[in-house]
Amino acid sequence: MNTSPDISKISTSPVSSALTGTSSSEPASFVYTNQEADLWERIRAGYAIPDLNNKQVDSQLTWYSTRTDYILRTVQRGSRYLYHVVEELEKRGMPTELALLPFIESAFNPQAISTAKASGMWQFMAATGKDFNLKQSMFKDDRRGILDSTDAALNYLERLYGIFGDWQLALAAYNWGEGSVQRAIKKQQALGLPVDFDSMSGLMPQETRNYFPKLQAVKNIIAHPEQFNISLPALENQPYFVTVEKTRDIDVRVAAQLAELSMEEFTALNPQFNRPVITGDSNTKILLPTDNANLYKENLSKWQGPLSSWATYTVPRTEKVESLAQKLGQKPEFIREVNLIPAKMLVKAGSTILIPKSSKAPDQDIAPEVAEKAQLIIEKGVATRQLNHKVGRQDSLNSIARRYHVTVADLKGWNNLKRDNLNPGQTLHIQVPVLAKSRHTAVAGHQKTPAHNFHARPAKTLAVNTRGGKKPHG
Repeated sequence: MNTSPDISKISTSPVSSALTGTSSSEPASFVYTNQEADLWERIRAGYAIPDLNNKQVDSQLTWYSTRTDYILRTVQRGSRYLYHVVEELEKRGMPTELALLPFIESAFNPQAISTAKASGMWQFMAATGKDFNLKQSMFKDDRRGILDSTDAALNYLERLYGIFGDWQLALAAYNWGEGSVQRAIKKQQALGLPVDFDSMSGLMPQETRNYFPKLQAVKNIIAHPEQFNISLPALENQPYFVTVEKTRDIDVRVAAQLAELSMEEFTALNPQFNRPVITGDSNTKILLPTDNANLYKENLSKWQGPLSSWATYTVPRTEKVESLAQKLGQKPEFIREVNLIPAKMLVKAGSTILIPKSSKAPDQDIAPEVAEKAQLIIEKGVATRQLNHKVGRQDSLNSIARRYHVTVADLKGWNNLKRDNLNPGQTLHIQVPVLAKSRHTAVAGHQKTPAHNFHARPAKTLAVNTRGGKKPHG
């Protein structure tokens, strides 16, 4: 069946919102006009934060300079994003060494998730992200989006500089919180002591004490890589990507295919999308390398298949994935994988889950209000034990369900049954609740061994695919 393709608009100008911070002292303004130069030269030319020299900086220099492979891997990841960050910094008149901050925060990995659940290249916590208009929904998390998170991070840094009038303290506040830095300043002032990063570092937690020294170390290495026997790859002083507006839902797989990009490269530029479909209207943008954006537009004009293969389903009552899957004609493992639902979790009433489109509405997009407000709420289910039940001649799904105090839908879901008929001798796998009332484990609703042959064993736990990982180096 033919569908009308998405008519896309390509723009080479990244979107930047108006500044939200105010500054009590304006940072110096930088204008860089030598477009033939390497991007590293452009970054070095805009260095403006006073240097710090102390034992922490020496320690961090030793750590980074002895890990050349780590430096080069991080640079390779960051090469996609650095031009955009430098452009945004220069528009605001901010020091260009701030473009190296994601080196410290996430090693330029927009999928990074810290142990404290900070996310993205700039490592925003959920609450701080919301403060800076980074939307976090079931379908996307703007904390990972390259354009939105960079805009928010620079807004935040600019605001902090406006508060403290000092970039070193602003960076300490970015890591530790502005309230913590303000309290440390008051403590120093009460003691008549200097108010600067180095003098106050003793009041800071270790992570913050090392935070600016890490940036200083990377800044020094980028400034003079030859002194550390490091050969930085040349970075062209031109955009790596352009923005592409979309007007229809499109599967991530289809978008990558049309752009003739690998899924890995497409995701590296568009890490904010949480599900296999990109929803939203023309305000939703995808990033593509310039040449691939042209390929995308050309291939899209010829595309004959559906752009998206996904729809949503609102869960009417709290239930198990197995029973949901049975109703929807899908395998439980498939529903869990697509919706990132861990094993043994219940899906709460009102939740939205992603399911394949039906043949009745093959070209219907997910409503914008659903995409905007969709939530998936899960809760831990009751602990269960798996039993194997050998079907007898008189058994039916209804009688077995009654015996074990489960539902027929559960039985069908656990055993991938398409019909209600059972065969004598057939083995059914059953998950029954476990109640621990004493040293002995009792199986709820089944205190006596039934006449039919079964044996108990622990239920298997499915691995959960999660994004990102821990922040490297401290």
